Amino acid sequence: MEKETPLLEMRNIVKVYSDGTKALKGVDIQVYKGEILGLLGENGAGKTTLMKILFGMLKPTQGSILLNGEKIRFKSPADALADRIGMVHQHFTLVEVFNALENIILGREGHGLLSKINVDNARKKLQALMDELNFQVPLDVPVENLPVGVQQRIEILKMLYRDVDLLILDEPTAVLTPIEVRELFAVLKKLKSQGKTIIFISHKLNEVMEITDRVTVIRRGKVIGTVRTRDATPQLLARMMVGRDVVLRIKKPPKEPGEAILHVDNLWVKGDRGEEAVRGLSFDVKAGEIFGIAGVEGNGQSELIEAITGLRKVERGRVLVKDVDVTGKKPRALYEIGVAHIPEDRTHMGLILEMTVMENAILGMHWWKGFSRAGVLVNWRKVENHTQRLIEEFDINAPGAKAPAKSLSGGNQQKLIVAREVSKKPEIIIAAQPTRGVDVASTEYIRNYLIRLRDEDKAVLLVSADLDEVLQLSDRMAIMYEGQFMGVVSPNEVTEEQIGLMMGGVRA
Repeated sequence: MEKETPLLEMRNIVKVYSDGTKALKGVDIQVYKGEILGLLGENGAGKTTLMKILFGMLKPTQGSILLNGEKIRFKSPADALADRIGMVHQHFTLVEVFNALENIILGREGHGLLSKINVDNARKKLQALMDELNFQVPLDVPVENLPVGVQQRIEILKMLYRDVDLLILDEPTAVLTPIEVRELFAVLKKLKSQGKTIIFISHKLNEVMEITDRVTVIRRGKVIGTVRTRDATPQLLARMMVGRDVVLRIKKPPKEPGEAILHVDNLWVKGDRGEEAVRGLSFDVKAGEIFGIAGVEGNGQSELIEAITGLRKVERGRVLVKDVDVTGKKPRALYEIGVAHIPEDRTHMGLILEMTVMENAILGMHWWKGFSRAGVLVNWRKVENHTQRLIEEFDINAPGAKAPAKSLSGGNQQKLIVAREVSKKPEIIIAAQPTRGVDVASTEYIRNYLIRLRDEDKAVLLVSADLDEVLQLSDRMAIMYEGQFMGVVSPNEVTEEQIGLMMGGVRA
């Protein structure tokens, strides 16, 4: 596959931010025409930063970029697009009130004040493109009314409509069902057969093994190596990413669950726009089990967790913890009865980044007798000792207890939240997206800790968009679609095809 001259070279790319953070430390990569290159690395390794430099969103501190052997320097994404390089970001950049067609042609059709947008021509070109790739989207439906999987298609079509030759995909499968992933991979393979080149950024080793031709691994701002995918294994790639061997399959011994700790009865919850986000859900989570909830994001999972943890109003129904009705109770009352909550958004809901590690280590616990007098006068010596114990027990890589939380990597921030929540000695742990955006090593640690809690007869409610995570950890699992469960199944007794159908709204 490799030609003498790469389609793209990035040489000695250095990126130093204004605060002195060195995100990239002399990165060299080569990309060849007609290949799919996987870009792997831990959270914060520099993958997205490198691609933003390629796409003209960031300026490199040092280094050069060559396209077809000639040096280039993009001042903006428009320059990159002019040279037929496109990027689909992990977080969508669509205008929600516009329909799919309007989003795709936005900025492309009708240049100049006096020019006229030829919508009919645009529609014909798009339909031909969708037919060719078997990659359909409803062009006239507002984006806000479309599932996230369809929105992902729109983002990709937006780039292909601009005739890009090099397509960068940043975590493209994070919001897709298994069926949608297969459909996406079929499109990527077809694009490759047409001579297109793709850079595929992903945390999912099995996907990288399936779809790529070569894999470049970045660790802490440096390239560790590039290997042909056919010569690699998931274990090798994980070791390159982390610097040590990583256990990719979680060992979960069989266990007989105990009595129900959490009971949710006919729960109805509204979303931010007044829609019915949770519609009559009923389920139990028992001591000594992990009850997982899978599904494409945006199907009511967030509203369900917020209602259970006292962060969102319950319209109808009840939430009971150990037979005590806690419906609508504040988070502090839930903590007191034995509920811990690992929130899905660590930076906005889990931590106060400007505060120190030890201040974050007692958020929601500062009023405990062990830390304060009358809930007001905090004994910081005891807090520091407590934090130091958590740092050691949970292997949190932090400059110290008094360092700001923002100085920690994403994985270590997540471990700090897990450490704080389980230090409350809860009976049930509600873990929402516990390993989102977290590197392989921290993912391994957090998943194993959830199994440990289950083995200690704690109840665990796990909500995750990572299907592999739910399948590996859960004793029972539900698949959620539009506020309801399409089925509650045993992970060992259901196929990926069945799960994919349920994630798309087909009941078991």
